Amino acid sequence: MYEFRIEAADKAELYRQLVEAAEALTAGEPDAIANMANISALLWESLPDLNWAGFYRNVGGELVLGPFQGRAACIRIPFGKGVCGAAAASLEPQLVEDVHAFPGHIACDSASRSELVVPIVEEGELIGVLDLDSPLEARFDPEDLAGCVKLARLLGERLGSVAKAPSGS
Repeated sequence: MYEFRIEAADKAELYRQLVEAAEALTAGEPDAIANMANISALLWESLPDLNWAGFYRNVGGELVLGPFQGRAACIRIPFGKGVCGAAAASLEPQLVEDVHAFPGHIACDSASRSELVVPIVEEGELIGVLDLDSPLEARFDPEDLAGCVKLARLLGERLGSVAKAPSGS
């Protein structure tokens, strides 16, 4: 059983501890879905003021719902549509202070006010996106973005190596 007590005085330390915990949770685990499930639970328990934390996976050139914590969500999102689709199409993180002002926003949960989406990329290939939603406007800031980029980099390495592993290994 894993038990992480992530308590930090500032966001930089919070995300340092989150990445450290994510490393421990994913170390040696070859199943990408299991890893995403544990990381979404870790984020849900560790970050305040979220109403959704999870993943969309790149499946055949569209985003398909992966493991998450929160209310039921949209199952498929085309690249270029909404905040997640914009991140997938551009391979660039999206920090949105007010989702209602984002052109083409997809309202899976009407309570969401702000969103942070970070692509998970390995060797130039999109594996999926990490998606965090909050009921608070402007909940996410550049420190959240920097921390989630570090987390996505770790996940890219872990999940990308799984995707490239020969079957039966």
